[in-house]
Amino acid sequence: MSIIVNLDVMMAKRKMSLNELSEKVDVTPANLSILKTGKAKAIRFSTLEAICEALDCQPGDILEYEK
Repeated sequence: MSIIVNLDVMMAKRKMSLNELSEKVDVTPANLSILKTGKAKAIRFSTLEAICEALDCQPGDILEYEK
């Protein structure tokens, strides 16, 4: 069981770079990179909300559950 993070997919769909997203959500590029690669252990709802707002998407577009 695992949670798959599709942040890179949504960034590509919106043609947004990691640095550009970092500036919009006020999270360091290093922390976004950890999230993007699936190495993060947690994400704050406020961060998820900011990412969804910046990418104009839903949380389910970014996070996916896989058995």
